[in-house]
Amino acid sequence: MAEDAIASIFARHQPRTAKSAVPRARAYRQRRRQKPKRDTSSDDDFSESLIPAGYSWAEPAFAEPPVAPSPAGTSSAVTSSAVRHLRRPFASILLALAAIALAGVGITTNGWFARSLGSSDIAGWLFFAIGVAADLVALVMPSCAAALWQARHRAISLAGWSVWTMTFVFAVTAGIGFASVNITDVTAARAARVTPAVTAAQSALSDAMSARDRECRNGVGKFCREREAAVAERRQILDAAMASVGQTADPQTNAAIKLVAWVTQGMLRPTSDDFAMLRLVLLALLPQVGGILLMVSRSAMRPGAS
Repeated sequence: MAEDAIASIFARHQPRTAKSAVPRARAYRQRRRQKPKRDTSSDDDFSESLIPAGYSWAEPAFAEPPVAPSPAGTSSAVTSSAVRHLRRPFASILLALAAIALAGVGITTNGWFARSLGSSDIAGWLFFAIGVAADLVALVMPSCAAALWQARHRAISLAGWSVWTMTFVFAVTAGIGFASVNITDVTAARAARVTPAVTAAQSALSDAMSARDRECRNGVGKFCREREAAVAERRQILDAAMASVGQTADPQTNAAIKLVAWVTQGMLRPTSDDFAMLRLVLLALLPQVGGILLMVSRSAMRPGAS
């Protein structure tokens, strides 16, 4: 038995001959011929349908999409637009503050002047209430009327503008009264100043009048008439000195007249009354435009405003 086991082990580890390998290869080829072939055409078509046209296998599977170059000047345009949007609210806020300041001045001046028209305390306070209320209406009515117009409430908006016109005219007339009273008082006070030239002219006139009285005491004669002429001359000198003081009482008017004549090469020479009227209108009108400025500032702060 030991010999048979050794013989079988020896036979198992013997190298295979070419003669035994040939039939095995032939059997393998026969099995391959008998096995049904797999139809790979449908798989190839399916895989090709998943791959987009023009795809290159050299490109990475997760390539980032190309970034289109921004046109020149786009970043600067965006920056300027942002700066403009930031600057617009700031300017609108400043405009609203200016409108409120002008409205405060107008309310104060109109209330003061309206109160000064009253013959008693009660009448004065009633006039004061009318002046303040009219100025408040003139301040807020333009914004309300504009909002109503945009909301297509045309009739109510027109009624609001009509009320604003009445209050605006009333406020302007009150402003004219306030400005004219104060300017006249200040000018008269300045014109009444006694300067050294006025003092000298008054002294010379007093001496001339004393000499005339002494000379004309005994009757009118040659020397009395001479003293009368001297008194008239001294009086003219005093009037000229006082007129010069009156001219310097309002230096703004004189400077404006000279400036206009210089700019126009003498073609325009306004009088002091012309400039005084222009100044009076501006002083009365400017404090009453607060409502218009407030309406403009509110319109500029809206998102749709360009």
